[in-house]
Amino acid sequence: IYFSSHKFFFFSSASTAITCFTRGLDLRKETEDVLCPANCPLWQFYVFGDGVYASLSSVCGAAIHRGVITSAGGAVTVQTLPGQENYPAVNANGIQSQMLGRWASSFSVTRTENIALEAVGRSISTARPSTGKRPKKPLEKKAGNKDCKADIAFLIDGSYNIGQRRFNLQKNFVGKVAVMLGIGTEGPHVGVVQASEHPKIEFYLKNFTAAKDVLFAIKELGFRGGNSNTGKALKHTAQKFFSLENGARKGIPKIIVVFLDGWPSDDIEEAGIVAREFGVNVFIVSVAKPTTEELGMVQDIAFVDKAVCRNNGFFSYQMPTWFGTTKYVKPLVQKLCSHEQMLCSKTCYNSVNIGFLIDGSSSVGDSNFRLVLEFISNVAKAFEISDIGSKIATVQFTYDQRTEFGFTDYTTKEKVLSAIQNIRYMSGGTATGDAISFTTRNVFGPMKDGPNKNFLVVLTDGQSYDDVRGPAAAAQKAGITIFSVGVAWAPVDDLKDMASEPRESHTFFTREFTGLEQMVPDIIRGICKDFLDSKQ
Repeated sequence: IYFSSHKFFFFSSASTAITCFTRGLDLRKETEDVLCPANCPLWQFYVFGDGVYASLSSVCGAAIHRGVITSAGGAVTVQTLPGQENYPAVNANGIQSQMLGRWASSFSVTRTENIALEAVGRSISTARPSTGKRPKKPLEKKAGNKDCKADIAFLIDGSYNIGQRRFNLQKNFVGKVAVMLGIGTEGPHVGVVQASEHPKIEFYLKNFTAAKDVLFAIKELGFRGGNSNTGKALKHTAQKFFSLENGARKGIPKIIVVFLDGWPSDDIEEAGIVAREFGVNVFIVSVAKPTTEELGMVQDIAFVDKAVCRNNGFFSYQMPTWFGTTKYVKPLVQKLCSHEQMLCSKTCYNSVNIGFLIDGSSSVGDSNFRLVLEFISNVAKAFEISDIGSKIATVQFTYDQRTEFGFTDYTTKEKVLSAIQNIRYMSGGTATGDAISFTTRNVFGPMKDGPNKNFLVVLTDGQSYDDVRGPAAAAQKAGITIFSVGVAWAPVDDLKDMASEPRESHTFFTREFTGLEQMVPDIIRGICKDFLDSKQ
C-alpha cells in the first residue's frame, strides 16, 4: 500500500518503487510496472519527446507529461521501444519536454492495469497538477569556446574495480572537465562511453551542445559493473563513436580520454593501434596506479605507453586518487585544447597533397582519356578534401603543359570531382620529363612548406621524347613521392625511372585503359603506407 496526500492506492506487488529522476534507460526489463513518488519538482524533470520518449527521459516526468499520473504520483507501466530520430518538444501538464535529434532507445508510458485506485479522497480527474511556475527561457544556442575545437569521447571506467562510490567521484570529475572545456555549437563537443564487461555508448557528440545538458546526462549515468575490458571499449569507441552521423565534425581533432582505475583487464595495445589508424588521439588518465604487490596481476606493465597516441608524456595523466581532484581539472583541459599537439589527428586521408600528371597525347584518344579521368576521380574520392585537409591538383601534358587546377583552387570533394570531369583532352606529343619539372615547380612549389605530405601520380601511355630520370629525381629530392602508372605502350624502364623507392611498389602497368579501375585500391593503399612510414 502506498499513502499519498490523504489517499491510498493498492498496487500489484510487482510494482518497483522508483525516484523522481529514474530514467527509462535505468530500467532493465522490456516492460516494467513502476511506482512514482508524490510531489516531484516538475521543473527539474528532463523529458525528451512526446508519447514516445527518449530513454534519457525521467520516467515519472514522462508519465506526468503524458497525463498517465499527476504530481500526486502513482503506478505506471513502462514499455521499452527502439530508438528514433526527432523527439519533439511539447508542453503538457506543466512539463515542457525538450527536442532531441536522435537517441538509441525509447519508451512509452501507460496506466498500470489491475489496480484499485483512489479508495478515498478527491477523484483523480480533478486533481490538478501543480504547474511548476518557472518561466521557460528561450533556447539560446551557445557558441562555446571557439579556441578549443575538439570532438571528445570520455571513456569512463564502470567496472567492479572502481565500485559505485568512486564511480560517482569519477562522474563529478568528468562533469567538471566538461564544463571547463566550454562546450558549445562552435566549441568542443563531448560524448561518454562506459567501459565494463561490454562497452556502452551512453551519449554521442551530437546529443548535447550545451554544458548544462551534458552535466545532467553525466550525473544520470548508471554504474554497470563487470570487468573493465578497457581495450575492448577503446577499440569499439575508435571504430564506432566518431562517425559523421553520430556528430563527428570534419577536420576537427578526435580525442578519446580513457579513465582507468588501477589497470586494464584485457589487452589495450591493439586498441591503441586501431585508434591511431582512425586518426584518434588517445589520452589515458590513470588513477590509483597498481602498487608493487599488485604489479604481478597486471598483464602488461607498459599499458599506458602502448595505448596513448604518442609515448611522449603529453598523452598520459596521473591522479593519485579520486578524492580532491579539482586541481587536476584545468591542466587536463589545457591538454585537450592544445590543437597543435594532437599528433594522431593526421591520417593519410586528411593530410596529403596528390597531384595527377595526365598524358594528353594523341595516342590516348578521347574515350580512353575519359577512363583516365574516371581513375583520377576514384582515387580522389577516397580522401578527405578540405581547406585544412587533403588537396588535389591536376596537370595535363603533351609537348606542352597545362595546369587544369592547383591545390588551392577547390577545397571540397564535390568541386574537385566536378573539375576533374570538366578537363578537356589536349592531344599532341609526349614530353613527360618537362611535365614533371613544370609540376614540381608550379604546382608543388607553393605547397613545399605546408603540413601535408606530397604525392605525384604520373599517368602515361607511351615513350617520352625527353629524359624522365633527372626531373623525377629532382621532384623526389623536393619531397614528392612519385607513383608511375603506365598503359599500353609505356616502357616499363621509363616507369621505373620515374617511380620512388622501392620502385616495385610505386610502379603500375596495364595493357588496356580499362585495367586502370583495378589499380585504384592499390594506389590509395600505397599512398597511405608511404604516409604512415614517413610518420614513424
